[in-house]
Amino acid sequence: MNRIDRISAILIQLQSRRVVKASDIAERFNLSLRTVYRDIKALEEAGIPLIGEAGVGYSIMEGYRLPPVMFTREEAVAFLTAEKLMEKLTDPLSDENYKSAMYKIRSVLRLAEKDFLENIDGNIEVFKSRRTQHNQLDLNPLQPILKGIAQKNVLAIHYFAAHNQQKSERCIEPVGVFYQDNYWHLIAYCRLRQDYRDFRLDRISDISITNDHFKTLHPNLKEFIAKSAKEKNLQTVVIRVEKRVLPYINEQKYYNGFVSEYEIGGMIEMTFLTEFLEGFVRWLMMYGDMAEIISPESLKEKVRSIAEIIAQRNKLTAYQS
Repeated sequence: MNRIDRISAILIQLQSRRVVKASDIAERFNLSLRTVYRDIKALEEAGIPLIGEAGVGYSIMEGYRLPPVMFTREEAVAFLTAEKLMEKLTDPLSDENYKSAMYKIRSVLRLAEKDFLENIDGNIEVFKSRRTQHNQLDLNPLQPILKGIAQKNVLAIHYFAAHNQQKSERCIEPVGVFYQDNYWHLIAYCRLRQDYRDFRLDRISDISITNDHFKTLHPNLKEFIAKSAKEKNLQTVVIRVEKRVLPYINEQKYYNGFVSEYEIGGMIEMTFLTEFLEGFVRWLMMYGDMAEIISPESLKEKVRSIAEIIAQRNKLTAYQS
């Protein structure tokens, strides 16, 4: 990205939030802070009324407005793809709100981009897993949950707990939501249990926003997940697999603590967080001839140990026969 495009992108980022930290800009564009300061100065010299405060960040002066942003064709397609995901993976109200937003986005597109979206619309589709077709969130829980998080409202829910097959009424302080393995989850502080709990949204039969505001400063979702992983003593596992094995493990990987993957040297390097190394070993051994363990060393030792036992038993069986 050249400097002019980058400075324009920084200006858009500054418009997207009330305050933007220099470190956030540096991370997004992979820049040094010195370069960020230089780009900010260039915006100021161009007449953009920026307000900067050390240790806080930058903001654009209230009341200053810029012309509507024009989206690129690639950005427009990304919006269209997101619309397909929203339709299948969220509740009806969230889907309706996103569709309304899409009409506004389409209205500012150039004619060429509008025609392009019309032509490609029928060529993008998202299908839900057959195993989870019953998980449509007809209750519309996402909007009250997000509102509760933003305004610090206590939520009242009716919840069905699968582990004891019991229904209960809870008052909870919402922390965050995430989507994993075909289900939406809500992390919240449960006043009944006096601890943080993971609530599956498809098991909530009723939800309402109360007038009770909580003052507790809860960790954000990323902090909570990182802390939970540390408390559970999760181990980081890094492996490399041949590309041809991906179709076989793409679904299974999520049940084994999948975190991320990227291509390196013609192989796919995958990172996992697992609580049960023994179980991970036995799953990995199904694809052992197409995989390489990078870390930890203890995983390699477990694989060698199991392989030796298998070889020894097969030798004995062959000898006895």
